[in-house]
Amino acid sequence: MPNQVIMPQLGESVVEGTITKWLKTKGDLVQEFEPLLEVNTDKVDTEVPSPASGVLLDILVPEGTTVRAGELLAVIGQAGEVVELSKQIGEASALSEENLSKKTSKNIPAHIQKARIHPGHDQNLGFISPLVARIASERDVDLSQIDGTGQGGRITKKDVLNYLESRESINLSQPEAVSLPIIPGAKASSTVQSAQQSSLDNLPGEIIPFTPVRRAIAEHMVISKHISPHVTTVMEADLSRIVAHRQANKEAFSRSGVNLTFTAYFISAAVIALKTYPIVNSSYSEEGIILHNEINIGMATSLGEEGLIVPVIKNAADLSLLGLARTINDLANRARAKQLNPEEVKKGTFTITNHGISGSLFATPIINQPQCGILGVGVVQKRVVVIDDAIAIRPMAYLSLTFDHRILDGAIADYFLAKVVESLENWS
Repeated sequence: MPNQVIMPQLGESVVEGTITKWLKTKGDLVQEFEPLLEVNTDKVDTEVPSPASGVLLDILVPEGTTVRAGELLAVIGQAGEVVELSKQIGEASALSEENLSKKTSKNIPAHIQKARIHPGHDQNLGFISPLVARIASERDVDLSQIDGTGQGGRITKKDVLNYLESRESINLSQPEAVSLPIIPGAKASSTVQSAQQSSLDNLPGEIIPFTPVRRAIAEHMVISKHISPHVTTVMEADLSRIVAHRQANKEAFSRSGVNLTFTAYFISAAVIALKTYPIVNSSYSEEGIILHNEINIGMATSLGEEGLIVPVIKNAADLSLLGLARTINDLANRARAKQLNPEEVKKGTFTITNHGISGSLFATPIINQPQCGILGVGVVQKRVVVIDDAIAIRPMAYLSLTFDHRILDGAIADYFLAKVVESLENWS
């Protein structure tokens, strides 16, 4: 009997993911526990292993599709084995409903729950895939109004999306049916954007499709700028003591299998400042400011052209410099190797981005919602400074703190940043 490949639940609060890459193609031999596909959740790419050995008989969900945990992705069996799709999908749908109904039903409007369409074989519509059923249920689509273009008249995802696009175009052509929020400057901005786009339509070029990571970054950054009034303050730090300490301890750390980077010092200094000014280790809510008991530091990690990800160092206040350096090495290496799990990018209370790694002097980072602030660290470089009325050359770095002005005023933000500078300059 064929074995089902089911979308796993990759974290306690993770109920869906996007299929980014199939590592095998239909007809390939696969071994049990061999990586079969990659799934992206919250910017984390996770390999899903094969549940059994055999032949990959069919792939039911294409790359780029977002599916819920418990949905059927593919079927594995023996060469020549016939797959009864309707039965397989029916069983997978039942599993999906059982696993997710308690977690998701409260968030689904009543009219959508009533209109839920089940995958499998429908007497009037023919075969309905889990993805098509989900889109139709969530967007309140009457599938009988759609002409299927798939094999045997099957309704495909593209058919449903085309129908939705057509329906929305009709609605937009009727102004009385459209109700939009009034945002100061929105009309002028939209007009300018349309004009700019029109002026570019005839220029040669190409469209680079968004990756799940890039799309998630874009959405998160836009939301953050709309939510929080961003303010940035900048200070400079003399890192002479840090440079000397690192030089004296690099070899000892290396013998323990740890690469001692400047990032460990910056995170340690931030922890000291967060303990001194706990208001910065907080989040905004309509009921009031939420002070977090744990200090969980997110560290922005570049993935090259793919974007960035922010793994979180949990309970950073409990770690020594060696412990921080070891954790930083581990999270950064696994982030670049796409081996993080979704829980490792959650529950951050403050973020640090060491943009100086690429040579940047200083920056104004965007807050990682729902946190209060983010610390930007510029490149460490020798500069001429005045110390006690004498000219000296010191390893200097600019530090910038971008903060949520709903929570912090400039004075407290400056006190916090000054504490970070003090910790770095007086390191012992």
